[in-house]
Amino acid sequence: MPQYLTQIGERAVRRAGLEDILEKVASGQRLEAEDGRRLFETSDLTALGYLAAIARRRHSGEKAYYIYNQHLNYSNVCVNLCKFCAFGCQKSDPRAYEMSLEEAEAKVRARLSEPIREIHVVGGCHPDLPYEYYPELIRRLKALRPEAHIKAFTCVEIDHLARISGKSISQVLTELKEAGLACLPGGGAEVFSPRVRDLLCEKKISGKRWLEISKTAHRLGIPTNATMLYGHIETIEERLKHLLALREAQDETGGFLCFIPLPFKPQKTPLKVAPTTGTEDLKMIAISRLMLDNFPHIKAYWIFLGLKIAQVALAFGADDFHGTVIEERISELSGVEDEKTLTRTEIERLIREAGFEPVERDSLYNPL
Repeated sequence: MPQYLTQIGERAVRRAGLEDILEKVASGQRLEAEDGRRLFETSDLTALGYLAAIARRRHSGEKAYYIYNQHLNYSNVCVNLCKFCAFGCQKSDPRAYEMSLEEAEAKVRARLSEPIREIHVVGGCHPDLPYEYYPELIRRLKALRPEAHIKAFTCVEIDHLARISGKSISQVLTELKEAGLACLPGGGAEVFSPRVRDLLCEKKISGKRWLEISKTAHRLGIPTNATMLYGHIETIEERLKHLLALREAQDETGGFLCFIPLPFKPQKTPLKVAPTTGTEDLKMIAISRLMLDNFPHIKAYWIFLGLKIAQVALAFGADDFHGTVIEERISELSGVEDEKTLTRTEIERLIREAGFEPVERDSLYNPL
């Protein structure tokens, strides 16, 4: 880091009264819950960015990762109908859709000329699709794309598959892995707080159950990701507890690859709250990097953040710019109006302009 930036950062840290936290971060010590509260309470974004930049460089240096990936949202029919979700709907809704196995194959076959390294598969908890649909979907996608990782089904979907099949979580994950599953995405975590879940997603599995399924996957050799949906009715204390619960689980199994803070998009939901600001988004990225010392990567999910904030987020602790995001539908149905897909050239330009080195990766963060 240039000397003048170090001087600016250290002055900001002193101004914010965070010198003791700087000492911990600089020496690689773990931050405690009280440190996290102070980070959330400060309004000095420069201080937070400086602290997070130190932690970020310890993990990834000047690298910023991205992936050439395709999304496959096989259905938006869902039994949960969470109040913050504009994607899921009942089967009778005019917006409802579901892909047959052949239609899903066609989506992937249409992109076979592109160097896609990951197929990201998520959907709603469909009341009628049989269990057999899911491992067969994985098998067919893997047959079409043997060189790509299949990242599929959130912990919420895995729980749904266990319930409709009568199988254990371990059995479901084992069968999906045998079919070609490489890892799980991080969705469905929302905020672990029982209060929030009772008010906004009472039909969804608990935060405790989400963590149990993640840890079961890790023990079976299936790495996973983790998210937090912030900016709705949750408190700062609930955000902090969410981060600490993830950190504790990672201490136990070490199977999380990446954490993705997701700002809530209220446009097409019944929740009447203001969208998050750029300051809040950067603050969340920075605090995530500082508190989740055992997570290898923090993602700036440009689909929800927007390209400009995602670029700045690389200097605030994030080291992953996500990817090309071909054919993703959840953000579109949620009211996101910015770019929906990027080329490899565009991603690398954005990363370089932010002052970092672009590194194309696979789902497991192996450089390509």
